[in-house]
Amino acid sequence: MDILFPFVEYWNFYLGFLVFVVCLLALDLGVFHKNDHVISIKEALGWSVLWISLALLFNLAFYFYALDKFSTHPVLTTQPGFDPAANASRVSLEFLTGFLIEKSLSIDNLFVFVVIFTFFRIPAQYQHRVLFFGIIGALLFRALFIAAGSVLMKYHALVVFFGVLLMLTGIKLFFAPEKGPNLEKNWAWRFLKRFVPMTSTLHGKKFVVRENGRRVATPLLLALILVEVSDVIFAVDSVPAIFALTNEPLIVFTSNVFAILGLRSLYFLLAGMYERFHLLKYGLGVILVFVGLKMVWLNEAFGGKFPISWSLGFILSVLALSIGLSFRLSVDRSSRKLSSGR
Repeated sequence: MDILFPFVEYWNFYLGFLVFVVCLLALDLGVFHKNDHVISIKEALGWSVLWISLALLFNLAFYFYALDKFSTHPVLTTQPGFDPAANASRVSLEFLTGFLIEKSLSIDNLFVFVVIFTFFRIPAQYQHRVLFFGIIGALLFRALFIAAGSVLMKYHALVVFFGVLLMLTGIKLFFAPEKGPNLEKNWAWRFLKRFVPMTSTLHGKKFVVRENGRRVATPLLLALILVEVSDVIFAVDSVPAIFALTNEPLIVFTSNVFAILGLRSLYFLLAGMYERFHLLKYGLGVILVFVGLKMVWLNEAFGGKFPISWSLGFILSVLALSIGLSFRLSVDRSSRKLSSGR
C-alpha cells in the first residue's frame, strides 16, 4: 500500500472534515465577525490561540483515529513488522510538522498582505473581510494544488525539480530586500489596471459597484485579487514543502487547512511587527533549503524517509533562533535609540 490514507477508503473523513471547516467559517463570518470592526491585538491573540489549539486538538484526535484504523485494517495488520502505535505517532508528527512549516512560511506572506492593504488604503475594519474571502479562495486553490501534488510527487524527477526550486527560493530569501514588493511593478496589478474597470473610491464593504452605468471593481476587490494571486504563488513553495515531509495527501490537506484558517488572526497580530521579525526571512530560507535537501538527497540517504522527529526538531530550532535573535536585536536597537536621544 503506497499511502496509509487512500482517498477511496477515507473519502468520508475528507467529507466530514470539509463540513467541519465550512461550519467554522460560517461561525466566523456570520456570528463572531458579523459586523466589520478593527481587530485589536488582544482579539487577534485570542483567535490565534484558538486556531492553534483547534489544530493541536485535531492532531490528538487524529492520532487516536489513526491508531484505531491501523489496528483493525485488514491489510496493514497482515504486513510483517507493521506497528500501529508507531505509525500513528509518525503520521501525527507529520501533521504537526506540516502545520508548523505552513504556519511559519505564511508569516512571510502576511507581510505581503500589509503591502497590499497599504497600497490600496484599505481601512482596518474591512481588512478582515478581504482576508476571509481570500482564505476561502486559498482553500480551493490548495485543494487543487494538493490533488495535483499527490499525483506529480510520485515521479522522482518532479520531486527533484521541486526540491531544487525550494532550495533556490530559500537562497533567494537571503538576498531579498528588506522593504516589501513594489506593487506598481507587479505583473498582476498591471494586468488588472489594463483589463479590469475600477474605481479608486472605496464604497464601504462592497467589492463591486455601479458607476456611470457600468460595474466597476472597488479597491476592496482589487486587494482581494492580489491577495489570492500572492497565495497561489506562495502555494508553489509551501505545498511541495509539506509533501517533502509526508506522502499522505490527507495530512498535507488537513495541516494546510488549519494553518490557513488561522492566517487572519495571525495577520492582525503580526501586521505591525514587521521590523521585529527582520531575521525571520533568513530562518525561513534555511528551512526551505533544508526541505529541498530532503526532497533531493536526505530522504534517499536515510532509506527513503528522513526521520520526521529530526525534521520537526530542526525546524523548531531554526524558528526559535531566528525569532529570538530578531527580538533581541530589535530591543537592543530600541535601547540604543533611547540612549542617543537623551
